[in-house]
Amino acid sequence: MRNLIGKEWKDASNGATTEVINPATGELIDTVPNSTVEDVDACVKVAHEAQKAWAKMPMHERGDILYKFADLVEENKESLARLLSDETGKPIKEAIAEIGNTKIFVHGYVERAKHMYGINIPAGIEPGQEKTVQYTVQEPLGVVATIIPFNFPCDLFGQKVPSALIMGNAVIIKPSTYNPLTLSRYGELLIKAGVPAGVVNVLHGDGKVVGQALAAHPLVHCVSLTGSTAAGIQTMGTCSNNLTHVMLELGGNDAFIMLEDGDMDKAVEETVWGRLYNTGQVCCASKRFLIHNSRKQEFIDRMVEKIKSMKQGMPSDPETEIGCLINENAAIKVEEQVNNTVKEGANIVIGGKRNGAFYEPTILDNVTRDMDVAKDMEIFGPVIPVIGFDDIDEAIEIANQSQFGLCGCVISENMKKAFKVAYALECGGAVINGASFFRSAEMPFGGWKYSGIGNEGIATTLKELSRTKTIVIKNVLD
Repeated sequence: MRNLIGKEWKDASNGATTEVINPATGELIDTVPNSTVEDVDACVKVAHEAQKAWAKMPMHERGDILYKFADLVEENKESLARLLSDETGKPIKEAIAEIGNTKIFVHGYVERAKHMYGINIPAGIEPGQEKTVQYTVQEPLGVVATIIPFNFPCDLFGQKVPSALIMGNAVIIKPSTYNPLTLSRYGELLIKAGVPAGVVNVLHGDGKVVGQALAAHPLVHCVSLTGSTAAGIQTMGTCSNNLTHVMLELGGNDAFIMLEDGDMDKAVEETVWGRLYNTGQVCCASKRFLIHNSRKQEFIDRMVEKIKSMKQGMPSDPETEIGCLINENAAIKVEEQVNNTVKEGANIVIGGKRNGAFYEPTILDNVTRDMDVAKDMEIFGPVIPVIGFDDIDEAIEIANQSQFGLCGCVISENMKKAFKVAYALECGGAVINGASFFRSAEMPFGGWKYSGIGNEGIATTLKELSRTKTIVIKNVLD
């Protein structure tokens, strides 16, 4: 694969490349350019020029092009899913589901954009304005840089790219270096659907070089980044030099709280979904399991039984439920985090073993509130640390002691108690009777504290990716 800059597919200006490896097999799939700052500058300038004509195109025409793109993705779903699974280590059935979401995002954003009516301020609302009419319109920002992580590249493409395009912006897609190939194919399909050259671009390379060069460029008008908190802080600092708008969805250490009266079947089902999906590589996954002490052993026993019944294997196998991590280094980090937690006094109930990029689903017991994992150590893998508590206020206090505030959840049959927890959690989303891993296409999704800035979703993103202009007609009325 090469960079897509304007109408050309190009190598990096210095010829450097990065290998894309199948994490499950260790096989080389392809290479992509390792771009330079000069490549970034060339790409941004092309996007800046192309955006002007795209913004003048009627919205319904832009929408029709995006609809055609969604149809092309559907037509190529199987091959795209296989590629996504191979380069990510994601189970094939999860990859198929992720590719299938693209149509939902495209149609949702196009329809929402068509119904973003302006505000009309009638004459005479305030003294002195009796003869004046005021109304608002939304106009494009310009060039939007979308920095997309490895864990859900197509879903996050779906949030960032169609929304920017339908509002008349040009887009530069910066995929992860670990699994950039599926998004490169998406770039090809956008061009095939009719997006003009330069309006969509795909730029590969190291985040510290390419990502920061995009953030620093004066012709980039918004950086939409999903990634680590450290990357978000660095990017925001770089963007501040040009007052560039930022949208940041960052790390999390979400609390899963099960009260004494919680439905255990529901808790087990939601833990599997909310912690083991995508092998635990989910920003808003439940990562700290606060279980009432009267139910803690039952929860652990049931989860051990469930984990033993699940198949971890090659991602390409349709029967596989748990694949591997994005690469061996990621698995080594999870292994080190688990071992450090054991040194602090926790014990491994099940799992705890690594084989290359594969890490077994793991349950940690005897985790206490003062341990790193109970506060700010985010484990990006299939690990379930269990923390006991005795009363609801203690659970809330433990949940809120983290610097992160992405999402959280509570399992309870008592809605009065459940709402108390939901409202008390210091985070951007609180789920009742479900895991914190909940992100519909429509909802405003965003974190508090060190988990991000801004909200992303069909309900909110279009306003973030456009500028409000007020048109004033003075002395028009008698």
